[in-house]
Amino acid sequence: MTNAALKPDTQAIQAIEVDEVFPHAPEAIWKVLTTGALIGRWLMAPTGFEPVKGRQFTYKTTAAGAWDGVIHCQVLEAIANERLVYSWKGGHEGNVGYGAPLDTVVTFTLSRVQGGTRLRLVHTGFVSPRNDSALTSMGAGWKKVVKDLGAIADEKN
Repeated sequence: MTNAALKPDTQAIQAIEVDEVFPHAPEAIWKVLTTGALIGRWLMAPTGFEPVKGRQFTYKTTAAGAWDGVIHCQVLEAIANERLVYSWKGGHEGNVGYGAPLDTVVTFTLSRVQGGTRLRLVHTGFVSPRNDSALTSMGAGWKKVVKDLGAIADEKN
């Protein structure tokens, strides 16, 4: 047995999961998830976003230390009214805690249910302990902002 096999794994990959049911058709929730101006109302205004596989775009948040606050994303999958997946990368090697390197994936899955749409958000790839700060703050943040989707969908955009 090698030394590596005897050494306990000190890093764990963790995820954020949010489930919410909205009294709206999947098309209405999809519109709020994939229209730049509407995304800016519930999350952050994206630069260059289109729900097209391969499309690269960015979000800008508060900078910290050596990190400029830019979140680099790329659409990995986009199936209208069903599924949107994109990478979410940011941070800087020189940062610990907020702004530490982050290389994750966000998946939004829409399912038609009686009376509306179930939205399941899964944000995967948080490496513990390096990303514990992001996992905690983003876990609370996703739960809050996902709830806002319904109010925006209520408006006739």
